[in-house]
Amino acid sequence: MEVLKIATAGSVDDGKSTLIGRLLYDTQSLTTDKIEAIEKSSKQKGYDYLDFSLATDGLVAEREQGITIDVAHIYFSTAKKSYIIADTPGHVEYTRNMVTGASTSQVSIILIDARKGVIEQTYRHFFINNLLRVKDVIVAINKMDLVDYSEEVFNKIKADFQALNAKSAYKEQNVSYIPLSALTGDNVVETLGKMPWYTGQTILQHLEGLEPEDIYDNGQARFPVQTVIRPKTEEYHDFRGYAGKLYGNSIKVGDAVTVLPSLTESTVTNIHFFDQQFDEAGAGSSITIELENDINVTRGDMIVKSNELPKVEKDITTTVCWMDSKKLVAGAKYFVQHNTNRVLAKIDSVKNVIATDYSGTAPASQLSINEIGEVTIKLSKAIYFDAYNDNKSNGAFILIDATTNTTAGVGFIK
Repeated sequence: MEVLKIATAGSVDDGKSTLIGRLLYDTQSLTTDKIEAIEKSSKQKGYDYLDFSLATDGLVAEREQGITIDVAHIYFSTAKKSYIIADTPGHVEYTRNMVTGASTSQVSIILIDARKGVIEQTYRHFFINNLLRVKDVIVAINKMDLVDYSEEVFNKIKADFQALNAKSAYKEQNVSYIPLSALTGDNVVETLGKMPWYTGQTILQHLEGLEPEDIYDNGQARFPVQTVIRPKTEEYHDFRGYAGKLYGNSIKVGDAVTVLPSLTESTVTNIHFFDQQFDEAGAGSSITIELENDINVTRGDMIVKSNELPKVEKDITTTVCWMDSKKLVAGAKYFVQHNTNRVLAKIDSVKNVIATDYSGTAPASQLSINEIGEVTIKLSKAIYFDAYNDNKSNGAFILIDATTNTTAGVGFIK
């Protein structure tokens, strides 16, 4: 069964947690005791409706404030697909949490309060989805019940968002607009008929209808080796396989490949998935590859098609989203974790801070927590990479503080 990863984004009180709770409730994904707890809590608070946000706000601090702080991952399934939803916080001071949630998602749901329309935070959420190249974006215009299900309000917000979308450099992105009420459930899983002027899909219908080509950008095949498998048993005495996850595109038996950084060439002879063998493996598959000749391949190496070599350089220009309270300055040393490779790095320069409202850049010499900027980095040894816009998996990295071992930032190679 296909698994779809979804990130939600919206400002405070746009109804993200309520929308997710409603999705879980209407797809019968909540346990009986969870429903009872929601009913009990809603009654205690004097609500005449079920407060579905309680289905997701897990931290005590969140429940007390009625907001989301950390990234919560919620799982549910239908007959057709399995879903993982990253419920991310909407506040500006939690931009890093939002980047974390969106970084592994194929679809993003941006919530807009129908009463407030497109606001500054909407710009930031859309900017981050562009930066991370999330291919399918649903603009969910929520709380339509509070504006009398007005088509005029919906069209105004849609026009404002389309003006924002025109500023985006990521033209392959699919943007859909759905009016809904998470509280009543209208247009979440089913249509309740309150908006006869809207003839499009509900949120769930849109998610169910997405095909792999709708959410993945085709890149070039990249296979970072995670481990070398040598069973040395009687049956597999001479077996040597290279295990990892395939990114970017498919690879098949007979493909001429090159191992980086040694530039040794070989041919794929077998592709294993657990106890099965395949002639071809698609992007996203966790597989073991056998090569024609016994060559020296170790963890951290990368296997690519011989006619699709990536760049190999020690100096990289990047866009960094900073996540640490300690500021990022030139001269600071960090580890760059790029796929299975960890390399010592020195920050060469911080060039600017990028405004997340599409108003441009401002010159800067440092990055503070939650800021995004252009940074040049010198590496102690060359890495083999692609520009993030060409190949997401091979163009992203994290910066690790060498003294505290914390993840200090995430970066995208230009």
